[in-house]
Amino acid sequence: MSRGPAHAGRLKAWEGVAFAIVFGVMTGFVVAAVISAVKHGTQPAARHGRGPAPAVHRLTGRTAHRAGQPGGGSTSAVNDLSLTERLAQALRPIVTAYPGNLAVGIVDLTTGTRALYHRREHFHTASIVKADILATLLLQHQRAGTPLSEDETELATTMIENSNDDAASDLWNIVGGATGVAAANESLGLRDTWPGQGGYWGLTSTTVVDQLHLLRDLVSAKSVLTDASRDYELGLMRDVEADQRWGVPVVASPDTDPAVKNGWLPDPDLWVINSIGVVRHAGQTLLIAVLSNHHDSEAAGIAEVQAAAKAAASLVTAGSGK
Repeated sequence: MSRGPAHAGRLKAWEGVAFAIVFGVMTGFVVAAVISAVKHGTQPAARHGRGPAPAVHRLTGRTAHRAGQPGGGSTSAVNDLSLTERLAQALRPIVTAYPGNLAVGIVDLTTGTRALYHRREHFHTASIVKADILATLLLQHQRAGTPLSEDETELATTMIENSNDDAASDLWNIVGGATGVAAANESLGLRDTWPGQGGYWGLTSTTVVDQLHLLRDLVSAKSVLTDASRDYELGLMRDVEADQRWGVPVVASPDTDPAVKNGWLPDPDLWVINSIGVVRHAGQTLLIAVLSNHHDSEAAGIAEVQAAAKAAASLVTAGSGK
């Protein structure tokens, strides 16, 4: 039975009222979301690279170093944001050319500029953890007020200069394994490095941010490591054997003395290739950490790591005039 035109008119009127109410509620939600975004400085999602956008800012001490965000509203924050975008752009052809995952961290100690790409992504350390093992050993001896033993000195030299795995296993056990390294890392400022369990020190997980913390501990007078400890470890890293001088040292200026620790590991079939170090480039002192994985071969991983180090170093020292 038909309800007639009067009923149809009333129905359309109620539909109009309902639409107005729903539209008003939705508009309120949108306005509230916009106000919240303005208040909290929400940024749009990154359009480039794989994973979250990298971050760059000026170092103003350890607190700013860990913060990983540009300062609010300053001119340097705007410049750093531009550098962030340019770092991703510089690395884009590299990550396109190679199938592996990549993270890059660089600090220019001369200017205080820091640039990060995929700062939160974790990678297995492979042999770069040997620098952490030695820092742990040195810190433990500092606190005990004792020198390294003759055996420990020999193991440390072999572990760093030759990247000897047996020496690393011995020192890993001497410092207390994963527990000992984790305790030292709290003092060293490595908040996102998780020591490998069951004696598998090469499966320690880390980020480029933490590796920059470790490198800074090796060069800064504000480090928990003493001058003697820092000089000792850097000395070994500067004296690695010829076949260990790939990775970060590729950007070192001629007649300079780079300090480096590299790591490589088929994990389990695809390669992890990492390189950390302190170099002089274009008159600047740089801390560089490049982490990568999922490479089809060791050679491909090394090629990507070196290309990334070159791109990062060129970017942060551009315009230095040296």
